[in-house]
Amino acid sequence: MRSALFALLVCALCSGCAVVAVADAAVTVVATTVKVGAAVVGTAVDVGAAGVRALAGSGDE
Repeated sequence: MRSALFALLVCALCSGCAVVAVADAAVTVVATTVKVGAAVVGTAVDVGAAGVRALAGSGDE
């Protein structure tokens, strides 16, 4: 409850543009984090698939 009251007070003291800028920055950070996480998962899947193909021996020689 105390943190919500503090956040409300900060928003009340800031100008509208500052609140929008902070919100935009927060959204950008979250979007970048999701993008990086997706790239890491995609790389792990590619490496895993390559390992399975190497062990199983695909028919492409």
